[in-house]
Amino acid sequence: MLAAAELTKRYGGVTALAGANLRLRRGEVHALLGENGAGKSTLVKILAGVVTPDSGRLALDDADLRLTGPADARRHGIAVVSQELSLFGDLDVLANLFVTAEPTRLGLLDRAEMARRAGPVLTELGLGDVPPDTRVGELDLARRQLLEICRALLGNPHMVILDEPSSALPAAAVDRLHAVVRGITARGVAVLYVSHVLEEVTAIADRITILRDGRNVRDGVPTAEMSVADMVTAMLGSAPAPAHRRAAGPAGADAVALHHISVAGRLDDVSLTASAGEVVGLAGLQGAGHHAVLDLLWGRVAPAAGTVRMADGRGRPQTTAEAVRRRIAFVPGDRKGLGLMLDATVAANITSVGWLARRDGGFLLRPARATAIARRHITDLRIRAEPDDIVGTLSGGNQQKVVFAKWLQAEPTVILLDDPTRGVDVGAKTEMHQIIRGLAAAGKIVLMCSTDPAELTEVSDRVVVFRRGRVCTELTGDALTEHTLLHAMNATTR
Repeated sequence: MLAAAELTKRYGGVTALAGANLRLRRGEVHALLGENGAGKSTLVKILAGVVTPDSGRLALDDADLRLTGPADARRHGIAVVSQELSLFGDLDVLANLFVTAEPTRLGLLDRAEMARRAGPVLTELGLGDVPPDTRVGELDLARRQLLEICRALLGNPHMVILDEPSSALPAAAVDRLHAVVRGITARGVAVLYVSHVLEEVTAIADRITILRDGRNVRDGVPTAEMSVADMVTAMLGSAPAPAHRRAAGPAGADAVALHHISVAGRLDDVSLTASAGEVVGLAGLQGAGHHAVLDLLWGRVAPAAGTVRMADGRGRPQTTAEAVRRRIAFVPGDRKGLGLMLDATVAANITSVGWLARRDGGFLLRPARATAIARRHITDLRIRAEPDDIVGTLSGGNQQKVVFAKWLQAEPTVILLDDPTRGVDVGAKTEMHQIIRGLAAAGKIVLMCSTDPAELTEVSDRVVVFRRGRVCTELTGDALTEHTLLHAMNATTR
């Protein structure tokens, strides 16, 4: 069916693909694996018509294929469901399904025809009970994900690319997604399934291709022939020497401690500590429970059982506002949705938490004072901006540094990091890792979740691994490598 041969792509001095190959077959699920930077995204963008390769060949049913853009890819039967959903929350279900191909009758929008076409596919995907005039913003994430797949299927594609389709879904929704994928392949459609969840790959994929440094290290291997350990080794190569790490001492007064914590549907009898001066990584697959620890300490969820002791000797914060007043900071990876005021200046963003929650600088914060505060953080964090620049105009890396600066201005003692370097380039990521290590060196308590195992092993003193709401292991010292972490996250207890 679709074949990619010897694809290369360079961005300046960086080689994203160096002779990558891929061959898809009708009616099967083909998993594409690789660590961050392996070339998966570039290969997907080439197949989707977003990026043109520097060299190599695409073929569809043995005929040369030259894609001129995403619309051309769709005309050739290639549909993409990306990790970042492209639905419009303020429009209803039908409007979203036909946003680029609205049927009309006598010059008017024909919603009856839209409903006739969409109905069977919505039912097939388990969305038949959703009224077509429902505003998409009212649907939960799992249903929005299925709606995106529905929109792709309405184009009658020969091939569907699912890019990290389960990255934000609870376990029950993942099972439903897998049933949908099997239904798609039963139509004779090829599915390219891009995922970092290796246990999931073993359950859904027929064959596996693995990229490392832009090259194939496994090419269409039957899934039955590879264990999770085999996949990890292929993705990462030989295990490097363990990094030197600070040995964690006993939890003292300046520590966060959870004792036998349970949170309905998320945590089950979890105990852990994080002391001043260390970075504690929290790892697991989507829905494993590690993010619930941050939500608990940030005052967003309450435990059903167990006790929490914060660094100030008191229990958990009841609200996020209380968390801020008690010098607890939360740095999200979703900087645009949760971390920043994109239309405001750098100075306004940096001073927002310290002033609004702690009245830092007095009841009225003078512009000159705000500018001086911003300049200090701009210098300390090497932010490429001026205090009066609009944050929305900055690069992703500099925007994320502004998020860090905003919380550092509040002088926190506990810092919660949720995928703090998501979507930033390699240089900015390195600088932020230095910032995180610097915070720990200054005596802060740092707890960090990340979707990047390499980041967790590089920055953390130890990593607590979660599976199905429970702590399954803790890695530290020589035992903490990307290999051992990936294996621990994906090991099954079935």
